[in-house]
Amino acid sequence: MGVRIVVIERKCEMKAKVSWVEGMKFVGESESGHQVTLDGANPGEGASPMEMILLAVGGGSSIDVVSILEKARQSVTACHVELEGVRADSVPRVFEKIHLKFVVTGTGLAEKHVSRAVDLSMEKYCSVSLMLEKAVEITHSYQILEA
Repeated sequence: MGVRIVVIERKCEMKAKVSWVEGMKFVGESESGHQVTLDGANPGEGASPMEMILLAVGGGSSIDVVSILEKARQSVTACHVELEGVRADSVPRVFEKIHLKFVVTGTGLAEKHVSRAVDLSMEKYCSVSLMLEKAVEITHSYQILEA
């Protein structure tokens, strides 16, 4: 009788650790060594986990937008995204809707490039928004400002 060995391949691209400090304050540490304070108190000493979700989708998509615009040789001097999340009234207070408004500032920015960059981020590249859109209605818009 032979022994059959089954190897299960696990894909784990990222690890992190969240440790309790005191009260409702925690410190999260990424595998790369970056730390962030999370706090369930309102107001606390750090962002709440739900605020971190908004920051994550804003950060991920903004990185994409700036990168795409730079590759298109657009002269971007500033970029920020204003986020609005609508949460359920009852527990669990999940996000039902998130809107991202990208404000891109630059010299002679072509609207077609800004529009394309925002669409590509939201529809193809931003892992955070693509993951969230399975459960949350995500919309986006943009505004272009001349530097």
